[in-house]
Amino acid sequence: MKSYLIIFHLALVLFGFIFVEHHLDTPGHSEAQRESLLSDGSGIAARIAAVGQINVAQAQTKTQSSTQVAAATASAIDGEKIYQSACIACHGAGVAGAPRVGDASNWAARIAAGNETLYANAINGFQGSSGVMPGKGGNPTLSDEEVKAAVDYMVSQSQ
Repeated sequence: MKSYLIIFHLALVLFGFIFVEHHLDTPGHSEAQRESLLSDGSGIAARIAAVGQINVAQAQTKTQSSTQVAAATASAIDGEKIYQSACIACHGAGVAGAPRVGDASNWAARIAAGNETLYANAINGFQGSSGVMPGKGGNPTLSDEEVKAAVDYMVSQSQ
C-alpha cells in the first residue's frame, strides 16, 4: 500500500509541474500570436492565400475530346449489337406477338407503315391487337438513336 502512495504522489507532483509549466508559458505564447495577427496583416494574407490555380485549359480540352468521342460513337451505332442485347428476347422467338426478325410476311404491314411509325412505336411503346411492345424494348437506358439503329437492322433483315 505504501508503494502505491509513493507512486501516486510522484505522479501528482509530475502532473502539477507540467500544469504549472504550461500555464507559465501560455501568456507569452498568446501574446506573440496576438502580435502576429495585429501587426500589419501580412500574417492573415499568408494564411488565406490560394494554394494553387485552376487549370481550365485541360478541362476544355477534355470536354472537346469527349464531345468528339460522343459524336463518333453516335455515328457508329451498331444496330445488330443493340438487337442482340435488347431485342432478340422477344423478336427472336416471337414472344408476346412480336414479329420475328426474318419473317417477311409478319413485317410487311409494319414496314409499309413507314420507318417513322416503327421508330415511334419502338421508342414510346405500342399496344396492338397482336401484342405489346414496351418503350425502348423495356430498356430505358437506350437512346432514341440506338433504338432507331436496332429497328433499321430488324427491318433490313426482314424484307
